[in-house]
Amino acid sequence: MTELSVRDIAYCKNVGAKRADIFRRELHIETALDLLRHYPYRYTDRSRMYMIRDIRDEETAVQIRGRLLEWHTIGVGKGQRLSAQFSDGEHVVELVWFRGINYLKLDKNREYLLFGKPSRFNHEWNFVHPELTPIEKVTKQMTEGFEPEYPTTERMKQSGLNSKGVRTIIAGLIPDLKKGVQDTLGGDVRERYHLMNLTDALLNVHFPANSRLMQAARERLKFEELFYIQLNLLRQQKRRDQNPGYPMPKVGRLFNTFYREYLPFTLTEAQKRVIREIHADMQSGRQMNRLLQGDVGSGKTLVALMCALLAADNGYQTCIMAPTEILAQQHYETLRHLLRGNNSEEEEGTLWDNGKQSLMRIALLTGSTTKRQREELHRRLRAGEIDLLIGTHALLEDEVQFANLGLCIVDEQHRFGVAQRAKLWNKNVRAPHVLVMTATPIPRTLAMTLYGDLRVSIIDELPPGRKPVHTLHYSILRRQSINRFIREQVDLGRQVYVVYPLIKENEKLDLRDLENGYNELIDTFPDYRISMVHGQMRAADKEVQMQRFQRGETQILVATTVIEVGVNVPNASVMIIENAERFGLSQLHQLRGRVGRGAEQSYCILLTKTEISAETRKRMEIMVATNDGFKIAETDLQLRGPGDLDGTLQSGQAFELHIANLSTDGQILERARQAAEEVLETDPLLESEWNRLYKRQLDVLRASGKGPVNWGEIS
Repeated sequence: MTELSVRDIAYCKNVGAKRADIFRRELHIETALDLLRHYPYRYTDRSRMYMIRDIRDEETAVQIRGRLLEWHTIGVGKGQRLSAQFSDGEHVVELVWFRGINYLKLDKNREYLLFGKPSRFNHEWNFVHPELTPIEKVTKQMTEGFEPEYPTTERMKQSGLNSKGVRTIIAGLIPDLKKGVQDTLGGDVRERYHLMNLTDALLNVHFPANSRLMQAARERLKFEELFYIQLNLLRQQKRRDQNPGYPMPKVGRLFNTFYREYLPFTLTEAQKRVIREIHADMQSGRQMNRLLQGDVGSGKTLVALMCALLAADNGYQTCIMAPTEILAQQHYETLRHLLRGNNSEEEEGTLWDNGKQSLMRIALLTGSTTKRQREELHRRLRAGEIDLLIGTHALLEDEVQFANLGLCIVDEQHRFGVAQRAKLWNKNVRAPHVLVMTATPIPRTLAMTLYGDLRVSIIDELPPGRKPVHTLHYSILRRQSINRFIREQVDLGRQVYVVYPLIKENEKLDLRDLENGYNELIDTFPDYRISMVHGQMRAADKEVQMQRFQRGETQILVATTVIEVGVNVPNASVMIIENAERFGLSQLHQLRGRVGRGAEQSYCILLTKTEISAETRKRMEIMVATNDGFKIAETDLQLRGPGDLDGTLQSGQAFELHIANLSTDGQILERARQAAEEVLETDPLLESEWNRLYKRQLDVLRASGKGPVNWGEIS
């Protein structure tokens, strides 16, 4: 018999060429072992027999022993359905089938085992498309142990590959599986971490005899999946640790002058710690690859500037790449202001030492930079006359060449693809130091998997004097009182954001839209000036509107989520989010971060429909309860899972785990990373007999496209 790892799925029992093609297209399953690696997403306890009176709303699936009383077809053609009455001897439920009616063979004289998910219709229980098995054909597996349920697609179901069909095919592989498959974890790792061997794990993940064996099997397979992700990431980290980097040991006149004379406020202890960590990397002689995590308003931009000053003190240029023109312009203006300090000179982007000598030369490059400005900027950059260049994707253009680029800072790096970033690093013969910044707080488990090959620094405290934003959750019925509050705030000299989920009205979606909202606000506040910004506007028009709001020429800014990142208007004290139920927690937190930047008390008002789901209510409650972005991110991970988190995944990459769950398997992830570290500590090249197995497995996974993705690949 062909080994499971190389047996074509087409030659498995009950498959054939047509179904094999569906397996390949829908699930990328090529071999029998691939199918055994298609894990159940839940199990039904088949050891319990129900009576109809025992059914509760929360039941996922139940089984009942009984007989059919009668049945009849209703309707004709595609709308035809079959309805049957089923009794357990005490009560009766309706069974309904909409498909496959011609294949059903029903018999009043037979006793059946009914299995399916109950639902209510007209206050009565019924079962849609249940399984009916004649009692004499019921197997031991149907009434004992746990029955697996498998993820499928609509196309699979059309070919009989629903959960039951997949289960039948996998059951046919069990005799061969019992002969054993080669393990993917060394015996020392299995013994140290008390893990099942692979053969037993695959047997018990599909057809466990009891919950203890099922949990042990799932733990082993989760550990393996996370182990290979961490092994891959840590190998990359160790490999990069050997990359030569530009040595930057000097803390010179630029840094010290700024620190002593220009710093607008005392650094937090977190900022000081992070700067020390970054400088240790920069002076090590090895290339730095570090992730700087900090909540909105924690002072990441200031840290970035001080790192650029360190680079300039050592004779190197720095670039900061931002995902949008608004954010790049914001960084440029913020750093210009910081670099001028209290000096009165108007030389743009220059740090003056006692008003005599230019020390820090700064420039901005975006899509709006004119051809003449670009030509001059390119010349100055190549001549080394620019110390710090801030820009958007325009920095990636071939004609942008540095004299001595030593430090690259990437803001909100998930918005840039790997190829884009690599183009920037390759502007040097030797890769520059790399600092990746994100204002999206990332839970530890997600950070270890998304950015596990980067060293991590976290700014976990806000600068002194920042008042927490007061967050309120109201239904749309409170709109009049909210409008009164807007008027009170504007009359006090404050400014207001109003964010909408849609630009235009959509008949299919019962949501507030920006265009109608803008007109309503004009009617409600005829004496106020109102700006509007959204993603479909030309960049130049968007910039004009933003500038008007930033200069205080307009009191209300109506916007979509284009203002989620990088907009800094200290005078704006109110953020109103329409249809807040449509936004994820991380996005709500980012939007809230646009206020609370000045000395005055700021407010965030979450407006939702009157009827909202329990999950939505939980999200609103956590937003009201805390301003801590890391707590919010942890809750978001638990509620929505890692694949659906806004603002964390990198462009063009899908985040997929086959059995592990980062919201619940944090302890397994910690153990898997520890095991990977132990393996690489003694054998970084994976050359020993067992470790060659790990190297081969990594190669196989990468070649198949199912392996761990190098999420933080940046050089």
